[in-house]
Order: sequence, then structure tokens, then C-alpha cells
Amino acid sequence: MPSATAHPHQAAKFVANTERAHWHDQSLWFVRVKRDRMAHAVPEWETLRELASQIKQHTLSRWPEYLEEFERNATRLGAVVHWARDAAEHNRIVLELLQKHGAKQVVKSKSMLTEECHLNPFLERHGIEVVDTDLGERIVQLRGEHPSHIVLPAIHIRKEEVGECFHEHLGTPAGESDPKRLTEAARQHLREKFLAADAGITGVNFAVAETGGIVVCTNEGNADLGASLPKLHIACMGIEKFIPRLADLGVFTRLLARSATGQPITTYTSHFHGPAPGGELHIVLVDNGRSDIANDAEFRSSLNCIRCGACMNTCPVYRRSGGHSYHATVPGPIGSILNPLHDAPKYDSLPFACSLCGSCTDVCPVKIPLHHQLLAFRRVIRFRNLLPRSKQLSMHLGSALLNRPRLFAFAGKVGRTVYPWMPRWVVYNRLNPWGKQRDLPPMPKQSFREMWREENGRQ
Repeated sequence: MPSATAHPHQAAKFVANTERAHWHDQSLWFVRVKRDRMAHAVPEWETLRELASQIKQHTLSRWPEYLEEFERNATRLGAVVHWARDAAEHNRIVLELLQKHGAKQVVKSKSMLTEECHLNPFLERHGIEVVDTDLGERIVQLRGEHPSHIVLPAIHIRKEEVGECFHEHLGTPAGESDPKRLTEAARQHLREKFLAADAGITGVNFAVAETGGIVVCTNEGNADLGASLPKLHIACMGIEKFIPRLADLGVFTRLLARSATGQPITTYTSHFHGPAPGGELHIVLVDNGRSDIANDAEFRSSLNCIRCGACMNTCPVYRRSGGHSYHATVPGPIGSILNPLHDAPKYDSLPFACSLCGSCTDVCPVKIPLHHQLLAFRRVIRFRNLLPRSKQLSMHLGSALLNRPRLFAFAGKVGRTVYPWMPRWVVYNRLNPWGKQRDLPPMPKQSFREMWREENGRQ
């Protein structure tokens, strides 16, 4: 039986609400369609994807050099660069900086790295108020939840539920569900938080080794306010976010928004080169297992990810099971690779949360072979003895059948003959989890072998 945190167990909770599951599926497919429209409008789209992949591969091949080059150039501009081996060291560095400046109120823009490091609860335990200023992030924060998507963190929540949340926490009228009025309420609430903040924390979308600058992409401008109003700006980033030259940046900015939300470009693409006048800029570079992944030839390219979320928007498993079913900071196909690489025993079910349809690989802007890596990691799970016995048994039975052509042909003939007459409960019952929300297609009258022999007999 799967553990309580395994994907099948968590997904079952989400799909139990059929209406929500279908609505979630359609909402994300709408974003996927927008992505396709934007990609088709760029004649050189595939060239950009290939170039982005090559830039990332080159960067990984010379990682130490570019890291040191970035540190030199960022320091020259007046920033202070910190190095963190893992999440605990990252959190300690951020806390020490905040305590040094006497900061008690922090505004934070979207940062998957700080989610990965569980920074918010860590700072709150030390008496520091942390306010997520991305609207979707703020909604899930007020609800006491984690983001369910790396770009659309509140995609699983309906506007009526947002109205209930804002009525409870922001004092909006009961029953209010108009998106414009709810957004205005959030705007007024967050403006007060920005003005009272002692420090701003942002993520980083790209860091340019050649210039020592960092780039933050948002659609709400919240990172700009958080980085410019307080005197202390802390930028937290994984060490995979580097690109070598400023000239490379245009390749990624053309790909990012189109892949993520179907926009030509993010509303705000903000460049930070050193601290603001009279302020301080601290950049925390975090490894947290990334060096180990870089040393793994089979899965190294997963570090190319630019966190656009395109693989999630297209994935039939993610769309139908929801982001929280992955029980991880980064869900979806890319999360089903990165999380097991970080902790295989905890996330051993995720590589199997995949139909191997290959759609994620098709849309990835940096051409990560996602479905190939997911298939490869299933082998890793098996070799590490992490595969549940029930799955091992079913695989052994399947192998025994598929390796015996005569037995396979006989089983197929029996199935085609018997299945149409079988009572439905024989296949669809509580002892057969596969049958939940699935229907077998009508049985063909002939097998492929029979059709082949018949066709050849006519020639």
C-alpha cells in the first residue's frame, strides 16, 4: 500500500472531487493552448529552444568558472555574495542578515528556492513576519497552504474560495467573488505591508556571470517594490540559475513567458546591478544537492530548468491530480525528477506519476528529455529496492506474459471472447484501483496477428 504522502494516495483526495478535477484540468489546458499560440507565432522557436539548451549545457560544463566570475563582478558592483551548502545554511544566512539589521517585517516575492528551503516557517519561528507579495502566493499563505504550481500558485483555488479567504483575513464583504474587487483589496493590503517592511527578499530568474547582475521576472511588480522600498534586499537563488553572457539573456526571456503563461514577455523584467543608493544587496547562492545532480550524467540536464511550468500545464497526470498530490515544492514532471534526485526514498512514487506521453518533453523550452528521464528513474527506483512489492509483482506477471508469445496470444483471445460478457463488477471493484476513473476500450474482434495474417493472405 502507498504511504500517506505517496502520489497515488494524495491524488485520490483530489480526484474525489470530480468537478474540481475537471475544472483544474481545463484551466491548465487553457494556458497550454496560449503557450502553443505564442510559440507558433515565433518562426525561430525551435532554434531558440536548441540554443537555450546548448547555453545551459555549456554553463554546466564550466560551472565553477562562471560562479567565481559572477561573484567577482557582483562584488565589484557593491553586492555581497554568500554561499550556502544546503537549506539550513541558507536559512541561517538570511536570518543573520535580518537580525543584523533589526528587521522584523519582511516582504517576499515569489521564490521557489525559499519554498524549497522552508524559509518562511523558519523565520516565523524566530519572530519575523514574512509576507508573500505575489497575489497567488499571498492567497495560499493566508489559507495556510503551499503553492500547487510554480508559476500559478493558487490555480487550484476558485474565486469564491478566494472571496471567503479575503473576508476572513482582509475584511472584504461576505460573498464577494468579483476578481477586480478582490484584487483591489489585496493591493491595498499589500501596499501597507510594503511600506512597513524592514527588508525585501526576492528570488532570481537569471544571474549573468559576465555582468554580476541578477534578473527577476514578475507580472505584478511586487519584486520591484520589495527590492526598492526597504534598504535591505536579499536575493536567494539556486546555483543553476546562471547564464554566461548578457547577450544570452534575450534567448531565455523570449522563451520564459511564452512557455509559462502564453505572454510575449513578463510585465516586469527587472535587472539589479548592485544595491540601490544607500541600501544593501545580498545574494545567497545555494547548492542544496545541485552539485550532486550535476555529477550525474543521466540526469544532469534537469538542472537546465528555468521554472516556466510548461511541463505541468501539459501533463495529463498533473492536470488531473493537482499540484499538492506531489507533496513537494516543485510538482509535475520536472518535480518528479528533481525531488527523487534529492530524496529517492521519500519521493519514490513520483517517477511513476507519468503516462510517458512525452508532451512535457515537447513543450520544455530548454529541451530537457523529461519523459526519458522519468522512465530512467523508474529503473533507479527498482535498483535501489524502493519499488513496492505490489508493483514488482504486477511487473513480473506482465513480463511473464509479454515474454511468451503463445501465452500472450492465448490471453488476448480469451480476453476478446470473455470480456464483453463479463459483469462490470468483475473488473471495476475496490480490489482493482486501476479501474477507478478508467474504462477499458471496446475489445477488437481480431488481434493484430490475425489482421496481419489476413492482410498478407490477400497479397
